Amino acid sequence: MSTGKLRKWDVVEHLKTDEDMALYFEACLEEGDPALITAALGDIARAKGMSQVARDTGISREGLYKALSGEGNPEFATVLKVVKALGLKLHVTV
Repeated sequence: MSTGKLRKWDVVEHLKTDEDMALYFEACLEEGDPALITAALGDIARAKGMSQVARDTGISREGLYKALSGEGNPEFATVLKVVKALGLKLHVTV
């Protein structure tokens, strides 16, 4: 039996390109779970660099970590600031 080490899987390691990030965010939006959507924004922000996203939004790094955790409940204005800072766009279709 193998005694290999296990480590926690982190989606951020797989978000290498802007397209990866956009597809991930789109998939999370399709699920319709607000906690998943904000957590996905947090994952993408970590992949891009949370400090830079904090500067771009005018929100503290710590505030972003809290708001974009799975347990966070950010205001919609915060979500829009983060989406813009990440270079993403929300679309509505019928």
